[in-house]
Amino acid sequence: MAEAHLVAGKATPRGRFPHVKIAGGFVYVSGTSSRRPDNTFEGVEVDELGVTNLDIRAQTRAVIENIRDLLEAAGAGLEDLVQVTTYLVNMNDFGGYNEVYGEYFDHTGPTRTTVAVHQLPHPHLLIEIQAVACLPGADDRKDDA
Repeated sequence: MAEAHLVAGKATPRGRFPHVKIAGGFVYVSGTSSRRPDNTFEGVEVDELGVTNLDIRAQTRAVIENIRDLLEAAGAGLEDLVQVTTYLVNMNDFGGYNEVYGEYFDHTGPTRTTVAVHQLPHPHLLIEIQAVACLPGADDRKDDA
């Protein structure tokens, strides 16, 4: 039976979907951004003239940390990720994203797909990541069949 969860202390989803869903020994993480619980975004600075600076490195780090928190609430961790799909608004940000990603994962980490998208749900968002993790011990389960 699948279990859907909203995680306390994290930004509320902007739609009718959970942060995570647990099914078949896996944790499915909904697309996650750098949005904070107060609806501001990590990696966004607006100066006194209204000029906006968006930082792909800060946003990437915040997204991965948000995913870490969501996984922990479901009983897993970043080390349990098996697959991630990253959505970038601009492939020119790939270098900064890839640099920060490499601080968390190496060639033994999850499989990864990165695609460019026209836009994300807010103009300040440069990146969103969707992920799948295997619950610790789930791969050790034996079927009774």
